[in-house]
Amino acid sequence: MFVAFDRQLRERGYLPMGGQIVDATLVAAPKQRNTVPEKEAIKAGTSAAEIWPDQPAKAAQKDTDARRTLKFAKGRPLPGGKPGIDIASPSFGHKSSIAICRRYGFIRRGKVTDGARFDGRMLRDVVTTDNTASDVWADTAYRSRSNEAWLKSIGRVSRVHRKKPKGKPMPAGTARANAAKSTVRARIEHVFARQKDQMGMFIRTIGIARAETKITLANLAYNIDRLILHERRAAMG
Repeated sequence: MFVAFDRQLRERGYLPMGGQIVDATLVAAPKQRNTVPEKEAIKAGTSAAEIWPDQPAKAAQKDTDARRTLKFAKGRPLPGGKPGIDIASPSFGHKSSIAICRRYGFIRRGKVTDGARFDGRMLRDVVTTDNTASDVWADTAYRSRSNEAWLKSIGRVSRVHRKKPKGKPMPAGTARANAAKSTVRARIEHVFARQKDQMGMFIRTIGIARAETKITLANLAYNIDRLILHERRAAMG
């Protein structure tokens, strides 16, 4: 359904244009109250039926595909220029990685994984080669030598944020370049805000297959809503 709708977008003239913006967000799921041995078994890939063989009803309610991770928020600078304290909050669920086109803001490709999957590893799963512009924007989690080399190999131009040198202040030129990239990259945050705040995206199903279905349908619903916005603007002149 998602692919079919994207094909209809193209037929109506909404081609992927202006480059693409990549990011990921954690989609929360009900926390699992498991013991330490049970957690270790889940990490080892043991199925729920094998972990709770004598409790089939309990096993049916256990999501062994979702994962726990820490979500970090950078602390604001303190008076005097001192760095603020970063905040780490534990989260549990699945991760939604997407790429949107800069021109129209449609989600062009998505990938659903467990919540502990590193964002940078998903770049190759969501970046497309059919965008009329070669630029790719993303935050520092996506910057690595392998990702930079891969983007170059497929004819894409990296606009990925540069990381701060370890133990050194951020060079002024790099800070200005990152700030300029942020004005473009920030657009993808509106997508996640729309899905979570207004669409109430939350995983209540069991297993990654159902989670992928729900998140993909949420991506489709977002694109439909986005199409209505563009069509309404066109009708109003």
